[in-house]
Amino acid sequence: MTSKNTAPAGENTVKTLLILGASGDLTGRLLLPGLARLLASGRAKGLKLVGAGSTDWTATQWSERVHGAFAEAAKGADAEGKAALAAMEKDTAYHGLDVTADGALAELLAGLEAPVAVYFALPPHVSQKACEALDREQLPAGTRLVLEKPFASGTDSARDLNKTLLGLVPEDHIHRVDHFLGKATVLNILGLRFANRFLEPVWNREHIEKVEIIFDEDLALEGRAGYYDGAGALRDMIQSHLLHIMALLAIDAPATIGERDLRDAISTVLRASSIPAPFKTSTRRARYSAGSIGGREIPDYTAEEGVDPERNTETLAEVQVAINTWRWKGVPFILRSGKALGVKRKEALVTFRPVPHLPEGFRGVDSPNQLRIGFGPDTLQFDVDVNGPGDIFTLDRATLQAELNASELLPYGEVLEGVISGDPLLSVRGDTAEECWRIVEPVLAAWAKGSVPLGKYDAGSTGPDDWPTAVGH
Repeated sequence: MTSKNTAPAGENTVKTLLILGASGDLTGRLLLPGLARLLASGRAKGLKLVGAGSTDWTATQWSERVHGAFAEAAKGADAEGKAALAAMEKDTAYHGLDVTADGALAELLAGLEAPVAVYFALPPHVSQKACEALDREQLPAGTRLVLEKPFASGTDSARDLNKTLLGLVPEDHIHRVDHFLGKATVLNILGLRFANRFLEPVWNREHIEKVEIIFDEDLALEGRAGYYDGAGALRDMIQSHLLHIMALLAIDAPATIGERDLRDAISTVLRASSIPAPFKTSTRRARYSAGSIGGREIPDYTAEEGVDPERNTETLAEVQVAINTWRWKGVPFILRSGKALGVKRKEALVTFRPVPHLPEGFRGVDSPNQLRIGFGPDTLQFDVDVNGPGDIFTLDRATLQAELNASELLPYGEVLEGVISGDPLLSVRGDTAEECWRIVEPVLAAWAKGSVPLGKYDAGSTGPDDWPTAVGH
């Protein structure tokens, strides 16, 4: 017997994209522009867009939002792309409703062309309530459920939400999206790791001293206090995104880059990962105070509208993760992310161990080789020591550089393409979402008790003055 929410073979492509929270910031700033670029590229033909939210918007307000978000993509589109954008603008609709009310969302879904992708551009607790208000039999055939990260608010809530979702659709119809990991970024890391014979034999504890994954932003709160002050840097970035990048850098070679083999490999790494106690030496946290960035005056975090100073929310977090496997035992993976920093830095930095012996007679640089993988734009830099120029006995540092493959789509366009086509490669599997929370929860509990002091740094600086270069060093 075929379940009602399983689409017949050959009918897997989504026909309708329903965005819940359509009047919110995420939809206007990221989702709609990503969709526009996808449409302009000709990769979402025939897709219908429907918005829904608790805000009582008119059809004109919604049309203006869609048009404004599509305008930039239309400038660079060909005739076919412009036609696709115009067609969606003309045929879109907005519905004001409480998605958590019994029967409200189900009634809306019943009138949409299936298969439908339901994008929850909502806070995690609202998404949970909306899903609980649904029933499997109420969903159109082939329905896909798309949820933003952070997925739930902890291990227990992630487990409960997974149970709720699996009661509605199969796992391969659940997209826990991670826009930070676009397809180009994932494939660039995997290609570098497994297509170069010279690299894989030294990609282990014998040759690598440490791995750092850094996402430092020069943006401050930017009006997101409603979400961010209840999350902080550890939940918002490290738990949600950087642990996944760490796993991609640490996995053993999968048999294929299909979603099952790749996601199995990622899950294996995360199950072996933990943040070692004592957390006073393996973790750090801080919050920005007033300062300036690029001529912009940034107020103290606690003075930002919507912030509760008593929460002690961190805007800069750094943790040292241990991966207890044969390959990585003893190698620290240092994950750091912060806001309102003077230097924008988005990269993975792999530091190799020093050579065991440098023959006497050489002078100059004798420091470990480093490999840098930049994210957005995706770049590669490899620092090596070479002779000269000038005195051939003097070693100097040279950097080999390359631009890695970039996608023509915006990150959310890549996410939506996977949702529409039914490719879960860029989605986080349920067990992996739970593991990410399991890794950080002991740290969150220790921070809540004040076991790790909350440092301070000026907005526009590189962080607290008393932070050493790396955690635990």
